[in-house]
Amino acid sequence: MPTILHIIDTTGPGGAENVFINLADKLRECNYQGRPYKSIVVIRGDGWVKQTLQSRGIEPVILECRGSFNIAFVRQLCLLIREQQVDLIQSHLLGSNVYAAIVGLLTRKPVVATYHGMVDIAPGERFRRLKLAVMRWGISRFIAVSDRLGADIEARGLLQRHKLDIIYNGIDLARYGALASKPLRAELGLAEQDVLLGCLGNIRPAKNYPMLLSALALVKEQYPAVHIAIAGQGQKGLPEALERQCESLGLTERVHFLGYCDNGAEFLGQLDGFLLPSSSEGFSIATIEALATGLPVLVTRCGGPEEIVSPNENGLMVANEDEAAFADGLRELLGDISDAESLKFAPGAQKQSVQRFSMDTMLDSYSQVYERLL
Repeated sequence: MPTILHIIDTTGPGGAENVFINLADKLRECNYQGRPYKSIVVIRGDGWVKQTLQSRGIEPVILECRGSFNIAFVRQLCLLIREQQVDLIQSHLLGSNVYAAIVGLLTRKPVVATYHGMVDIAPGERFRRLKLAVMRWGISRFIAVSDRLGADIEARGLLQRHKLDIIYNGIDLARYGALASKPLRAELGLAEQDVLLGCLGNIRPAKNYPMLLSALALVKEQYPAVHIAIAGQGQKGLPEALERQCESLGLTERVHFLGYCDNGAEFLGQLDGFLLPSSSEGFSIATIEALATGLPVLVTRCGGPEEIVSPNENGLMVANEDEAAFADGLRELLGDISDAESLKFAPGAQKQSVQRFSMDTMLDSYSQVYERLL
């Protein structure tokens, strides 16, 4: 049984972290087409990732890594690889991809590095050229989570095309669907006629929630029964800024900040529609989850969603960073929701449209990459 070392930069909840955990967990099983693997998991501290791994029966190795370049961290990784007889390294996000490339060269182990968005490689990154050179040299296969992301990374000269694979993030489609019981509505004090739309994603600049609030302000008089619930952990200061914006726009009673959500399927199953106002997405797991739930969706043309949503077939798509366009999309979405007979997107058709984003498909694709390298 081959041994895979999984490593990531971050310790909090997010899309990349979910993929990291699912690969480490699900690849140990025999219920997909590939053979099982032994997983060794390295993280950089306590937090949500550690707790989730432990809940799945995985005890992670915690190695602290401070500073721009930590030689002790490299030494510890090399020692762990030799002690555990690791056959392949799977890394996620820029910092871990750089360290994995270095350690892969030192230990002569193949490295698979996954990019989850262009924010993985910031233009102002310290020692950017050196890091990119190390990655191009030490990484065996690059994974991008969408065609658009792969093209953007290649266009910036950040990888070699012949080393690139596109693997979409996958979810357990069977977990998603509308719920008969909807306690969230009662918790928020909604009336029976109120419409509850929702966003699922950590509050950070790329999610562009300020644009969403501005768009809602443009339609609030036309649709007084509309409420929006935002489920996601906030970066420092951002939730407070959004709350101030809500107050200035007269939306305080209409927009609900729920904080971190530990059950996306349960949250989405209680909504009437899903919104993705992002300015940039490497992919968008939340959009797949919303479609698998059978929700009407409104997304921006911001990267990953273009490979998930087919406009006017299984969802609505509007221009990026355009509050007027998003407001128009809200009007169309809300018009459809209010008239069930004219609703464009039947739940069954939406669920069918995301079959290619299943967990098993993702696991099989990663396994095929690993087998070629092993």
